Amino acid sequence: MASESRPPSGLSRRALLRGTGLAVAAGTVLRPAADAAAEDAADAGVRTQGPGAVEVTLKVNGAARKVNVEPRETLLDVLRLPLDTTGAKRVCDRAACGACTVHLDGKAVYACAVLAVDAEGHEITTVEGLAEGKGAALVDAFVRHDAMQCGFCTPGMVMACAAAIDAHGPGLTSEQARAATAGNLCRCGTYPHVLEAALAAAKAAKGR
Repeated sequence: MASESRPPSGLSRRALLRGTGLAVAAGTVLRPAADAAAEDAADAGVRTQGPGAVEVTLKVNGAARKVNVEPRETLLDVLRLPLDTTGAKRVCDRAACGACTVHLDGKAVYACAVLAVDAEGHEITTVEGLAEGKGAALVDAFVRHDAMQCGFCTPGMVMACAAAIDAHGPGLTSEQARAATAGNLCRCGTYPHVLEAALAAAKAAKGR
């Protein structure tokens, strides 16, 4: 019928208005329930976060850093901006390349796959903090064994190798180093040199 003013998509004006009305009604019904759930969580001592920015304290490389973050922001987002800790690289941004690898309580994780609010209360170490501390020998090994070319993957590779050395010590094997870096991609193909650097750094750690 002409009065329906049916658009090319096949959705009539009447159906559109009906759908809009239902959406508004659903919001009106559900909002009190959501508010009640939030109040119950507060009464139970549960900290709710969002939808706006919240203040968190992140311990990055031994220093407590207060920062306002939105609950949707990843640890990588916050490390790079606003904390200006840019060693972790944003490459794939979907936990597939390893360029953003950092340590969370000593374990290698992809910073792009961790929410910043979930990192509060944990020890976060980036390649900057590692290089200034116990990872200096590993960084030197990467240089001596020519384990880098373009450099995008290098910080993540260093962090993955450092976690492997922490886990296995001076007895780190080539297979263990290979497994530790399996999630780190290098388009330049420096994998053999990375493994050599990791093994050399592990052996050097034996005398310390």
